[in-house]
Amino acid sequence: MSDEKRHSGAENPVPEQDHNAVIEQRYKNLKKLEESGIDPFGAGFPNVMNIQDIKQTFSEGKVVRVAGRIMSRRDMGKSIFADLKDFSGKVQLYFKKDLVGEKSFDVIKSLDIGDIIGIDGKLFKTRTGEDTVQVETFTFLSKSLHPLPEKWHGLKDVEARYRQRYVDLIINDDTRDKFRKRIKLVKSIREYLDGIGFLEVETPMMHPIAGGAAGKPFVTHHETLDMDLFLRIAPEIYLKKLLVGGFDKVYEINRSFRNEGISTRHNPEFTMIEVYEAYSNCEGMMNLTENLIRNAAKQVLGTEKLNYQGKEIDLSVFKRVSFAQLMEENFGIKVDDPLPSWVAKLKSKGVKIEGDKVSKTQLLNIIGDLVEPKGESNPVFVVDIFKEISPLAKEKKGSPGIVDRFELYMGGMEIANAYSELNDPIDQRKRFEAQAKEDPKAVVDEDFIAALEYGMPPAGGLGIGIDRLTMLFTDSASIREVILFPHMRPGE
Repeated sequence: MSDEKRHSGAENPVPEQDHNAVIEQRYKNLKKLEESGIDPFGAGFPNVMNIQDIKQTFSEGKVVRVAGRIMSRRDMGKSIFADLKDFSGKVQLYFKKDLVGEKSFDVIKSLDIGDIIGIDGKLFKTRTGEDTVQVETFTFLSKSLHPLPEKWHGLKDVEARYRQRYVDLIINDDTRDKFRKRIKLVKSIREYLDGIGFLEVETPMMHPIAGGAAGKPFVTHHETLDMDLFLRIAPEIYLKKLLVGGFDKVYEINRSFRNEGISTRHNPEFTMIEVYEAYSNCEGMMNLTENLIRNAAKQVLGTEKLNYQGKEIDLSVFKRVSFAQLMEENFGIKVDDPLPSWVAKLKSKGVKIEGDKVSKTQLLNIIGDLVEPKGESNPVFVVDIFKEISPLAKEKKGSPGIVDRFELYMGGMEIANAYSELNDPIDQRKRFEAQAKEDPKAVVDEDFIAALEYGMPPAGGLGIGIDRLTMLFTDSASIREVILFPHMRPGE
């Protein structure tokens, strides 16, 4: 038998009825290790080399130290071939009885698929040209007591990949690759912003007022202060306070929380980046968004063209469409039309409106979902958005009721939101008060208004959803595919 003919426990199914028997046998193997004086959950194994690096710098006879998980084993009498896998890749191991000694060879023969070991040895190529480590000594590092599944994506319970992401990562190379890309994406964004003079900052995750965006917050309680606090729905207010304090270019890669629905595009806990630049505006944020996303695509994928769910996304051109124009074309609604006219026109178009009392803000949230450019894969900036749904954005000059804001759509999803920041404390107070009249839970953020009264420079602000951008970069249909541990309903 050659080293090419492989028998892998990770590639062959374990019948359900035999599962308990397999686990029982692994516990017996555990006991044998202990009886032979081997710690089955051994000490550290420092100074290991990355398998990918070993392969890229391969040199015949080179001494290497590597650690990872056994993914297959092929017994050939007085020698054994095995595959060892770490996060970066997989390499073949060659155990020879005469070299490692009879006692160690007996331990090697009892290795189970999934066991973690450390190896010291030398590199060589087999007759078939495969990079291989000839093992001189090995150290047992951790016993695997559960058998790995045959092919994780083939399990009946598809949600098991999310519930037990650790197993998904062991088995599924595609999953590992997606998270490598996510890590690289975040790194590229950070490096790009750092390179043009932005400072990364941290702001509170518990807020006394739920503000900075529309969304239902999670509520918690601080015992010592005896007060309710809200997990942030966005870091916007605090970042703009930093503009007041003289930090002209800031960003935060942040975790935010919204106590709302779960879907293929929504997770209650999500990651976004918010960027604020003094003396910029909405147009400046458009340019920044284009450059940042293009640069990330080049760094992560090596191209400005993405393939997402069977469609190509070309980052060379970002289109613009007017929300106000879409409103007029689709529903005959103009920004200064009275509320009863809005209701009548929407009902004439078959839009269902529930309840007797409804505000323009509520209607805009309904309409916005109808006119979003979901069928367009290429980047689209939706501009000329109505003031009622933009309480923190500056009004567009010469266009009453319209704010200087955009929403970016790619692959049919909203990816980013930005605007020229409202820095007029008098106007800001009026908008907060108008919100409070419509929504009894809304409050006037007096501390933020006080900050504006000290003077905030004109500025542009931008928010980009990291999870959704990762979906695009990895061709993932669900947000759960790109979050290591997405929130799930309790399992059985």
